[in-house]
Amino acid sequence: MLKRVAIAIAAVIGIGVTASLGMWQLGRGQQRTALHEAMTARASSPAVAVPELLAARGADPALLHRPVVVRGTWLAERTVFLDNRQMNAVPGFYVVTPLRIEASDAVVLVQRGWAPRNFTRREQLPPVQTPAGPVEVRGRLAPPPAKLYAFETEETGPIRQNLDLARFRAETGLPLLELSVQQAGPGSEGLLRQWPQAGSGAEKNFGYAFQWWALSALIAILYVWFQLVLPRRRARQP
Repeated sequence: MLKRVAIAIAAVIGIGVTASLGMWQLGRGQQRTALHEAMTARASSPAVAVPELLAARGADPALLHRPVVVRGTWLAERTVFLDNRQMNAVPGFYVVTPLRIEASDAVVLVQRGWAPRNFTRREQLPPVQTPAGPVEVRGRLAPPPAKLYAFETEETGPIRQNLDLARFRAETGLPLLELSVQQAGPGSEGLLRQWPQAGSGAEKNFGYAFQWWALSALIAILYVWFQLVLPRRRARQP
């Protein structure tokens, strides 16, 4: 009798835990879907005006992913080539150049695009053209370039694995904004701009939810079969 009670308690706990984990994954998937829909809505909203961008304090989440048009002058000597970045599954560089905003002292980092690297002469920089004089950059507001795994060393020089905004600000003395601009449009100046489109990732959570619920159902079916159905069948046998 005690064994049956222990099995029943274990089954109830197993069903409850797996069902709860399924609900948690469902909630995570719904959150990711909502965030992705908000990001998509921002991408189709009106462009952020430069005064609004300059007035923003810190990396204002309300401005992320919104389109923007910025006029200014490239600071070509501060261009950084971020290594081990892919576009169309080909490794190369993300090219990042600071842009001094017109009629302002503020500077914004622009993720200008992708360029291939020379794997024979790894120290050679790709032939990227950076126009002198005023330019107009169209794109979307984005966080600074994502960081890849690297040892905790302070990188310098044009080729780097990562670009830490605070360190780069201290290194250059530039009044960099917290947000960056991911330049859009067709490829030019030796750069491709076929940026990967980020998905919501919600399908993984929904898949995990289904797996947890399937396990919950399996526990219930096994309990009913081995603890209720099978003993009754055996009892009916002569």
